[in-house]
Amino acid sequence: MSAGNAPYVLHMITPLGNMSPFDVNMAADAGMTVIVPYTHVKLDEVTALTQDAMFSREPRNAVRTGIFIGGRDALGAIDMLDAATKAMFPPFMISVFADPSGAFTTAAAMVAVVENALTKSGADGLKGRKVHVYGATGIVGGIVSVMAAQSGADVTMVSHRGIEAVQKPAADLGTRFGVPLGTADSSGGKDALMADVEVILSCGKAGVMTISATELAQARNLRVAADVNAVPPLGIEGVGVKDEGKPLPAGNGIGIGALAVGNVKFRVQHALLERMGKAEKAVHFGHQEALDAARELVR
Repeated sequence: MSAGNAPYVLHMITPLGNMSPFDVNMAADAGMTVIVPYTHVKLDEVTALTQDAMFSREPRNAVRTGIFIGGRDALGAIDMLDAATKAMFPPFMISVFADPSGAFTTAAAMVAVVENALTKSGADGLKGRKVHVYGATGIVGGIVSVMAAQSGADVTMVSHRGIEAVQKPAADLGTRFGVPLGTADSSGGKDALMADVEVILSCGKAGVMTISATELAQARNLRVAADVNAVPPLGIEGVGVKDEGKPLPAGNGIGIGALAVGNVKFRVQHALLERMGKAEKAVHFGHQEALDAARELVR
């Protein structure tokens, strides 16, 4: 059997009790032939699982083998991605794609569509923009903060549960990725935060409003407000799920809704899974590759 005709085997690993049905369906629709989930996987088990996957096939079929890393921990998934790649050596090189809870592809889509909206208005993307991330202690909020900071933004991770709730995540992410991440507490009100914010990225839990219309109207310098919450009440009052550059009710900037972000997220994850399946050499995808793919799609 030639490598081109060998079945593609995707090993899907997660530290959780279940592999996400969303990710399984995405893998199937991207053309993966054999999909096998592994649950409750610990970091120290990744090397052995990777080597079992790569040594069990002829070297010519290594490229027809992949690992998908799920879970709900961005740094944990990156650690697993690193462990898997370090376990390999030629000619037994297989592909790996980390996207815990879809956070990397969701964050990538959010940053890419916001950058595109800013560029259309004459700005240099997120570079130099004051960006506030709400829901910053969640997995999407954390990685979108990193991506925005790496794109040149002045990022503030906002907590609604006291400053202490966001300080450690900001410090951990900032240290890991070498980016400055500011912190703020909105539990006492958002007046000071609204005074100079230019971009709002709302990554809060589904069905939780993070910004009211009254608060949004105070943001006189606002250029873009983007929301990933599609479950009522929406994260940003006044930004509809289908909005894609619609002027905000108060006249300050434009809104980008959850479906505008979600459409790009879906396409990014599908595209990266397809690249795994069609690659002639092993590929390794993390948050940066997700952002690169999202930027290509929105162009």
